[in-house]
Amino acid sequence: MAFIDDLTFHIKAGNGGSGVVRWLHERGKELAGPSGGNGGNGGDVYVLAVRDLGILEKYRNVKEFVSEKGHDGMKNSMHGSNGGDLVIELPIGSIITDSRTKRQYNLLQDGEKILILKGGRGGLGNEHFKSSTNITPTQFTPGRDGEEADFHIELELVADAGLIGLPNAGKSSLLNSLTNADAKVGHYQFTTLEPNLGALKGGFILADIPGLIEGASEGKGLGHKFLRHIKRTKRILHLISLENTAIIETYKTIRNELKQYGQGLDEKEETIILTKTDVTDEKGVSAAIKKLEKFNKDILTVTILDDNSIKNLSDEIVKKLRK
Repeated sequence: MAFIDDLTFHIKAGNGGSGVVRWLHERGKELAGPSGGNGGNGGDVYVLAVRDLGILEKYRNVKEFVSEKGHDGMKNSMHGSNGGDLVIELPIGSIITDSRTKRQYNLLQDGEKILILKGGRGGLGNEHFKSSTNITPTQFTPGRDGEEADFHIELELVADAGLIGLPNAGKSSLLNSLTNADAKVGHYQFTTLEPNLGALKGGFILADIPGLIEGASEGKGLGHKFLRHIKRTKRILHLISLENTAIIETYKTIRNELKQYGQGLDEKEETIILTKTDVTDEKGVSAAIKKLEKFNKDILTVTILDDNSIKNLSDEIVKKLRK
């Protein structure tokens, strides 16, 4: 199933109910006085942030959301009830853009709720127009239309750190080992076709960003679709597999893609993590570290085959994220 992170909907708040013309009926009086109630207000529209990256998949075939209409006024001065509000659940990290005003709403915290459209006001019944000079008013007003617009929904993940690297750098395996995530693992490019999230101790969130390749900033591979998910991470964890014999070239390839994409990605704090240390000896690991220290001295190592190695790496990452 494809990962959905970009959708457009037409959304409409509820129309207000109409006011009505009604009369009191008393014995001996045909029109004892006005009693038409006001219409209820139309329902508003809210967006609500939830911890569910897959919820946009439910909306894949949805073209329109409409909030409930306010009910019309009634006799005996009874007002119509308000229409129920519509609450649209969206993943944390969603950016909602109103096509009319170009205003953007950002959902950054679980449970955050934002009003995006107001329902129409209910109309006035004829009782409202009663006065000393107008004791039998026949005026009423219809309910007003609710606001409506096309909205573009774009998801940008919110995580404390993002795992990046070329395909098969070991990101998914490491995420599974460090957290309670269940990311797909395989020995071919782009095993991960959607971002995966996992929680470290202390509540820090890691995001496994699908493998990048040379030219990703120009849209190659999984390209722009996933580079943008790195923008909201506090720190980049740049994974390089020690199975790779071209350590420097590999590092430069990813760094260049971050720079070319822009928006400050190449300025984020970066920790290099050398993965799969089990495929070489201590001398090989030291040689790789020495090469990379020319570019970044913040380097950690790990093998997922050693529980102590995983624990030590987890502790180090948490320390960095707490700074």
